[in-house]
Amino acid sequence: MDEEYKIDFPSETTTEGKVKIVVPNLKAYGVKPSDYAPSRAPVFYNPVMEFNRDLTVLAFQACQRAANRDITICEPLTGTGIRGIRFAAEIQGVKQVVSADINHRSAALAKHNIILNELQERVSVEHKDANRVLSDHGAPKTRFDIIDIDPFGTPVPYLDSAIRALRNKGLLASTATDMAPLCGVHQKACIRKYGGKPMRAEYCQELAVRLLAGCIAAVAAKHEIGTRVVFSHCSDHYIRVYTEIGYGAQKADESIKNLGYILHCFKCLHRETTGKPFAKNLQCPECGAQMEYAGPLWLGKIFDQQFIEQMQKENARTAFRNNAKITKLLALTKNEADAPATYHVLDQVSQNLGLPVPSVATFLQTLTSNGYLAVPTHFNSRGIRTDASAMEVQKLMRELVAVGQ
Repeated sequence: MDEEYKIDFPSETTTEGKVKIVVPNLKAYGVKPSDYAPSRAPVFYNPVMEFNRDLTVLAFQACQRAANRDITICEPLTGTGIRGIRFAAEIQGVKQVVSADINHRSAALAKHNIILNELQERVSVEHKDANRVLSDHGAPKTRFDIIDIDPFGTPVPYLDSAIRALRNKGLLASTATDMAPLCGVHQKACIRKYGGKPMRAEYCQELAVRLLAGCIAAVAAKHEIGTRVVFSHCSDHYIRVYTEIGYGAQKADESIKNLGYILHCFKCLHRETTGKPFAKNLQCPECGAQMEYAGPLWLGKIFDQQFIEQMQKENARTAFRNNAKITKLLALTKNEADAPATYHVLDQVSQNLGLPVPSVATFLQTLTSNGYLAVPTHFNSRGIRTDASAMEVQKLMRELVAVGQ
């Protein structure tokens, strides 16, 4: 991997953020624009994930502002090197970025792109397995401030090594693209990987975030490390969770208290959370039908208002192609940060009642005018978070439709 590296596959140069990089020419491999996993190319590159990378830059900059010092970042699944290169080029206060990839072609191309952007003083790349790189930095004084795990599939195989390679108050960013297991299509796979049972409810994307966050908390607790989710989102084909860690058995114990279950009645749409053991054939308190459950999973907050506010400030300073989309997402997540877990999808409620579907804006107004908290959610454009019970939501919808609105 030297400066004379010759690219021996169809490629092209593209720009993203403040950098330019050489990437595989996906058209040459029959990858369509709608494909979200262009894994047929010799080096993995996904242009759809630009939005993910933009948000990551904002989140990592917010983390650096909170630390108020130079930081180090590890990105052990680098592909073309674009993530690590953007971190060094676009985030203020980045002292060093360590990138790696087990694919020798990826490592070589990443090295080429680092040189292309004249960042070889601050970005390095290693041809190594991700867990090996992380384990090499598991000892005190070698750990990172931020670790970015962005795999094709599940991040679970890397969580243990990543958590041990983070310094106190470090940030772990984890992407999961295996939405079928997390949303309950492949239940056994989810239990096997994440340690929790999924559920095919209308809010399964939120359950996916909570299953991943719960898995991270459980892994961290084994090392007497606590966790706190500062930001998360579901976009396109994946979920993304940003978790701050804190050393200490007491912090680990506090995190474990946030693990529990979400119970759901598919007949009347009642749902509730519990951190205690429960009967597997639990009856719904509203209609008497048998309830289903998801978990164990994270029941704590999955957004932090202050962290999101800092991301908003950073976004105002950028000129990303996705700026408008980012602005909308950050506004929605900030607004739902303190709202109850789970949300009601109006189409599902209307279907249960056999009624026309009201507009989200109209039903939000109906809930708030009746004294309930009600906010939209980024997880679903037709979803509403509210502290009104499922029965009250249905009652208000019947009344709304009855008056012809």
